Amino acid sequence: MATDLTHIILADDDEDDRLFFTDAFEELKMSTAVTTYKDGVYLMDYLNHPDATLPHILFLDLNMPRKSGMECLKEIKANKRFDHIAIAIYSTSASDEDIENTFVQGANIYIKKPSDFGKLKKVLSNVVTTNWQYHTNGLNRDQFLLKL
Repeated sequence: MATDLTHIILADDDEDDRLFFTDAFEELKMSTAVTTYKDGVYLMDYLNHPDATLPHILFLDLNMPRKSGMECLKEIKANKRFDHIAIAIYSTSASDEDIENTFVQGANIYIKKPSDFGKLKKVLSNVVTTNWQYHTNGLNRDQFLLKL
């Protein structure tokens, strides 16, 4: 049944990254429904639609045209309707400033995009199998950056 699926959304302007992401989930054979958006405007248009199926986990690239991942994060955190969405920042950047800013804005985890497909599958599997209710209680900066 569709209700047993973990709904996942990725917002990323890089077409190759979107393809690797969806391919990784196909190979993992987890009970997921994955949707991708090529920028933050399309993402927020979808999320703000009253009939939208909200994701359990949202992966946000920081550097996107039109509306950045940081802008999306701020909008999502300002809307109570989105309180139950776990937000994973998914970026090529691993700068301390980006990590700190997204932590302060309320993201749940920060993932530096892996360049290796095997590592990508491991990262995605770890994120999907995390108990987010437990993980976010007492979240601290040391837990925020996912390291493999």
